[in-house]
Amino acid sequence: MQATQAQRVNVDWRDYYELTKPRVVALIVFTAIVGSFLAVPGWPGFVPLFFGSLGIGLAASSAAVVNQVLDARIDGHMARTHRRPLPQGKISEPRAFVMAGVLCVLAMLILTILINPLTAILTFCSLIGYAIIYTVFLKRATPQNIVIGGAAGAAPPVLGWTAVTGEIHSDALLLFLIIFTWTPPHFWALAIARKDEYAKVGIPMLPVTHGNDFTLLSILLYTILLVLVTVIPYLTGMSGLIYLAFALMLGGKFLYGAIQLRRNADIKVAMDLFWFSINYLMILFAALLLDHYLLFHFNF
Repeated sequence: MQATQAQRVNVDWRDYYELTKPRVVALIVFTAIVGSFLAVPGWPGFVPLFFGSLGIGLAASSAAVVNQVLDARIDGHMARTHRRPLPQGKISEPRAFVMAGVLCVLAMLILTILINPLTAILTFCSLIGYAIIYTVFLKRATPQNIVIGGAAGAAPPVLGWTAVTGEIHSDALLLFLIIFTWTPPHFWALAIARKDEYAKVGIPMLPVTHGNDFTLLSILLYTILLVLVTVIPYLTGMSGLIYLAFALMLGGKFLYGAIQLRRNADIKVAMDLFWFSINYLMILFAALLLDHYLLFHFNF
């Protein structure tokens, strides 16, 4: 009996944890941390780095929970999402909303008291942008949903920057631009692979409304734009040759994948590009961090 109860507690904990979309939040926090380090030549300080990242992560988790509550109906009809806790009935929607509210309050308290009001305000706006504006309105209203809604997902580096400096800098906006440009080809690759599922639940993703050919061309054009945008940090002196080398190599591989997908809109090819795009962003921001550290500490 005790073993059964312990197992039940463990399952409940994992279900609540899954509601926060931990993999997505991990990428968000990582880009925020990179923004924190890039904001200053040296160590950004323990408080803004740790508590800033914690507050941003909690806010992102709150937004993820709200997103899953609002999308529970359509999630239950999609192969990719039907095993999530809410469609499976493992957690009730009221409990999920309470969880989201607690996470949001904690995030705002941490950011307002321990960091600065600007970071708290921008983080809250990002939360509303993703959880409400994108999930409730944009996602169901326009095939450009991921383009417009991508602004919320592109905010974390700016939030990490403001957590350290208390101000918005042009370099922080450049980091925003990189993620904003990366989002459409990243997500449209998934939309190509899951086109029938999105059509089934009435979500107007670009492949559903405009077809595969138009979407594949859009992925290719956005990828070209992404490669150009990622060169700007070097051109402005924000980063050096190490970052440039990574940006060009990664951009070349991304572009090659987009070309291959346009030649063969196979589900496997689309998913390969989708998963690569995640690694692409992580490595690119890691390269920014490495280049920044070497540039300021070793005059590389």
